[in-house]
Amino acid sequence: MAKGRVDEAAAAMGGRVLSGDQNAVWSGAALDSRRVVGGELFFALRGEKTDGHRYVAAALARDAAAVVTEHAVEVDEEATVIQVRSAYEALHALTRHVRLRTPQNLVGVTGSSGKTTTKELLAAMLSRRFRVARSPGNLNNLYGFPIALLGIADDAEWMVAEMGMSTPGELAGVSRLGRPGVAIFTNVKPAHLESFKSVSAIADAKAELFRGLDPGGLVIANAADEEVVRIVSRDARGRDVVWFSVAEVSAGAAGQSSGPVASHTAERVEATEEGGARFDWLQGDQRHPVVLRLFGRHNVENFLAAAACADALGVAAKDIIAAAETVEPEAMRGVVHRLEGGSTIVDDCYNSNPEALATILESARELPARRRWAVLGEMLELGSQGPGFHRSSGELAARLGFSPVLGVGAGARALIDGVEAAGGEGVWFETAAAAAASAAARFEGGDLVLVKGSRGVGLEVVVEELLAKELV
Repeated sequence: MAKGRVDEAAAAMGGRVLSGDQNAVWSGAALDSRRVVGGELFFALRGEKTDGHRYVAAALARDAAAVVTEHAVEVDEEATVIQVRSAYEALHALTRHVRLRTPQNLVGVTGSSGKTTTKELLAAMLSRRFRVARSPGNLNNLYGFPIALLGIADDAEWMVAEMGMSTPGELAGVSRLGRPGVAIFTNVKPAHLESFKSVSAIADAKAELFRGLDPGGLVIANAADEEVVRIVSRDARGRDVVWFSVAEVSAGAAGQSSGPVASHTAERVEATEEGGARFDWLQGDQRHPVVLRLFGRHNVENFLAAAACADALGVAAKDIIAAAETVEPEAMRGVVHRLEGGSTIVDDCYNSNPEALATILESARELPARRRWAVLGEMLELGSQGPGFHRSSGELAARLGFSPVLGVGAGARALIDGVEAAGGEGVWFETAAAAAASAAARFEGGDLVLVKGSRGVGLEVVVEELLAKELV
């Protein structure tokens, strides 16, 4: 982990050591006292619902090296306390200070979906040649990214970091903290529409990744995504750009390209019986067979993003493939459970948006099944366009042969309307728990059940109920 002396940290943050040992060594940082395992700096941030100063004693009890506070607190006189004007600003100041020495290089990964999987794939690939750190989980915003960077080893040659946003200006701040040398744009999809007036506005917010990107940095971008093409073509400003695309971008009339030429593409994409993906990776004029443990066409796209970057950074194709084939799906992100009796559960309930749902519906129908049905939670943060997106998603699910469809949450009422309009059976539930009970009662051998929804819906209880029934 990043580490240093308390007095040096205080100086970097513009603070002063009120008590304790100013020569004590800290390692890593935490915003939640429950995450302190020993040696960290605990930042007492003020929030809308709580105040970190209430948990200073708890952090010290768990052996935090020091606490960073905005005012004096009642603690043991031997406890090490750093007082600053703003704990939030101090967190960023320390992040900028540590970033001067570590990591040597940083890749920032952004997009509406695919960030976490692309990060995991790329980290595995780069590890074949470099000392690599990665941001844990989805610590990708102005609170999480500093914790991720302050938690990496001082000798990291590369860090692969998710960089996300939910409001305008947020990604610019994250990018300036991280100062990436490489930027990856996976895609732009209708998400966070409560905060943005259009998908183009979302793309412009994703383009904020350029704010901290090195002027000579490398850009890896999705040639099949119109909004990614737009912002990269506008903002790359002489930087080298490597394009990838699951489908080769077609040539226009008279041999003129209708878009950027993708140097990393995929052909013959198909699902494996084990719930992964098999395809040919075209690396320029070289063709390589690849088999992933990751399910779905969207994960082929994530592979191409990571492979394009690793290739540009000098990792051999054979090492790229070998590394990718070891990567397992993250929890609730396209995990395929193959059960006795020939039944299958596709657990993709970590998050959802209309295009991501469409992609996994298309992929799931390729898996063998006696009957295909789905439990679909509402897709949050779609704003005024939510009802239309839900209805069209329900229509698509029914047209692709998923019936019944169990909809969960207020927004899913329109989804069920779409299912029924397209001739499918739809049932609406207010809560995930109610849907879980119904799903378990319906579940039979040979069924394929897709479970997907926004994180706030909590559809993991549905997966748990289905797995429990199969194990009885």
